[in-house]
Amino acid sequence: MMRSVGTLTRADLAETINRKMGLSRAESLDLVESILTKMCDAMTEGENVKISGFGSFVLRDKKERIGRNPKTGVEVPITPRRVMTFRASQLLKERIAKG
Repeated sequence: MMRSVGTLTRADLAETINRKMGLSRAESLDLVESILTKMCDAMTEGENVKISGFGSFVLRDKKERIGRNPKTGVEVPITPRRVMTFRASQLLKERIAKG
């Protein structure tokens, strides 16, 4: 697989689909884009995204709180926001641990 150093790209995913499934390059890229769009749309609507054997993209709504500037010590309000975290599945954690 042709890859940028240390980074898996949309083009890399499309290339794998092209080779393994025989779809054209354009169809393969469309498929990757469709999957990513579906995931983004779900998260925009507040849904978590779980990919079995890989992991979950989990959303959390954080309330407003008071933070502190570490350089000056001045307290500042941190606005409420939604954050996303990734939790790797146990299978992925095991694969990564084996290197």
